[in-house]
Amino acid sequence: MGAVTMASSFLVLRPRASLPSASHPRRAPTSAPRRLLATAAETHPREGLSVVAGETRARATTTRLYSLAPCPVLLAALLPGAEPISAAFEPFVELVRTFSLPDWLVHWGHPGNMAVVLFAMGGYGTYLGFRIKLSDDPEEKAKAKDLHPKLLGGMFFFFALGATGGVTALLTSGKPILESPHAVTGVIGLALLTVQSLLPTLFEGNPGLRGAHGLLGSSIMTLFLFHAAFGLQLGLSF
Repeated sequence: MGAVTMASSFLVLRPRASLPSASHPRRAPTSAPRRLLATAAETHPREGLSVVAGETRARATTTRLYSLAPCPVLLAALLPGAEPISAAFEPFVELVRTFSLPDWLVHWGHPGNMAVVLFAMGGYGTYLGFRIKLSDDPEEKAKAKDLHPKLLGGMFFFFALGATGGVTALLTSGKPILESPHAVTGVIGLALLTVQSLLPTLFEGNPGLRGAHGLLGSSIMTLFLFHAAFGLQLGLSF
């Protein structure tokens, strides 16, 4: 009897757990550190805190740009990509490989030809352009006006043709074709030469374009000097 009375007293005095209801779902017990971190995450959502096994971990909320090289950006803007160009040149590359040309010719043939075009045709053509502007001799001016567009037009043609030769030489050697400053300056130079060749057709209605033509021509020649230096660097790199 005494044991039964004590047991019933224990059951009466023992606190009863309230049953979970739909309006008040039961929450799992949370330790103090977890509860504090969860409260901090709810109070400051912008800090990007997350709780994993009682530890804090910062989530990356921004993208950081650590470096920026101009050449890949310009290539992405100007060129369609290496794969389509390589696929288009592949039949010609295979044909060149069947010729069994000396390695030095494949490696340095394009730079040698382009150097002659740049300094002989481009250099003398630029000189004639300055003589058109500065000379007081009518006969010299007439000859310069006749020869200047022919030389620089020929330079444009051989540069465009030489670009295909440079791509072929790189692919024949198993090298990438669009991953160098030489490729970027070459594409920009050909684009500017296209604009330069169109300007003389507008001289009659806009005489002021003659000055722009001369300034642009000098800038293009300076760009191609850098192009030649980058080409030499590329040739020496493999």
